[in-house]
Amino acid sequence: MAHDVFLSHSHVDKVFADAICHKLEAAGTRCWVAPRDIRPSEDWAEAIINAMDTARVLVLVFSSSSNSSPQVRREVERAVSKGLHVLPFRIENVPLSKSLEYFISTQHWLDALDGELDVHLGQLQDCIAVLLEAPAEPPKTIAPRVVVPLAASAPLQAPTATVAPIEPQVLARLEALLAHVVGPIARHLVRRAAAGAAGAQQLAATLALEIDDDAERKQFLARCKVALP
Repeated sequence: MAHDVFLSHSHVDKVFADAICHKLEAAGTRCWVAPRDIRPSEDWAEAIINAMDTARVLVLVFSSSSNSSPQVRREVERAVSKGLHVLPFRIENVPLSKSLEYFISTQHWLDALDGELDVHLGQLQDCIAVLLEAPAEPPKTIAPRVVVPLAASAPLQAPTATVAPIEPQVLARLEALLAHVVGPIARHLVRRAAAGAAGAQQLAATLALEIDDDAERKQFLARCKVALP
């Protein structure tokens, strides 16, 4: 089922996400929110990507918790890359983290810092109605790489050696280690990065880049060094 709005929030702010969802759906605006709209047997990361494929607007419940959440950062990043309108709904007055600032520093903000929450929810509902009437943003694309043909006299290069796939039990171990830091989306991240990795330790180094906190990143790499071949 298609949805108009994707709600991105920290689990700490679930009560606000539920209030937004109730307000918008009462007005006929279809919302997608986790964990309500993830089926028990469904892959968490895949469900998030599928929901964004049909949504038009991402509403970010912005707080100190969501500001420091790697999961929320990834959701905002994917929303921007897919051309969704991003509308932050601020419930705490905290400085924007650098990782989120890259994506939403120029966006219009809605503040719900004081006064009646229902008044702010009404303003949000009006903004959503306007955004749903506006055309979607074009998806962000990467410019194609220009390939310069080799000269006819250039010597032939030796074929690249085939990289052996990483064993499933090693991938499962990496997924468990990463999930301890970033949550269920670890499965999707491991699957995506495994295709181009030359070995378990290289894959671990790639996955470490998904962790924002420097201390947690170092702990993750230390655990991988001990647990992986």
